[in-house]
Amino acid sequence: MPKRFRLTRRLPVAMTEDAYRRLKRFASEAGLEEGEALSFLFEHFDSVTRSENLTARLRLFTAELGARKR
Repeated sequence: MPKRFRLTRRLPVAMTEDAYRRLKRFASEAGLEEGEALSFLFEHFDSVTRSENLTARLRLFTAELGARKR
């Protein structure tokens, strides 16, 4: 029997315009609302990411983060 899908946590999320547009596009393509899409991505995080790509992308993002905050 499948788990009942309940959104139990609400949190304010700050993200870049590019990230928000990408989330909206992903949710739309998947037929989900934005919160459902985020839940899917984080529930299945290990299977939808490649750890070697994630590490490299995270390193690039954090290197640029200081300049992006200005």
